Amino acid sequence: MLFPKKNIPIEEGDYYLTPEGYKCFTEQYHLKRGYCCESGCRHCPYGFNKKKKQ
Repeated sequence: MLFPKKNIPIEEGDYYLTPEGYKCFTEQYHLKRGYCCESGCRHCPYGFNKKKKQ
């Protein structure tokens, strides 16, 4: 599935750093992006579950 690329500026509250040092995008960022990437994101507001594929 291909998604259109958008230039979404990163703002405060869009992500936080995990203890391992990775960026973890928040629900706020995912909603601004406007679609589900079906990667099983931790804060997916679209309800996608990678294990169930739904």
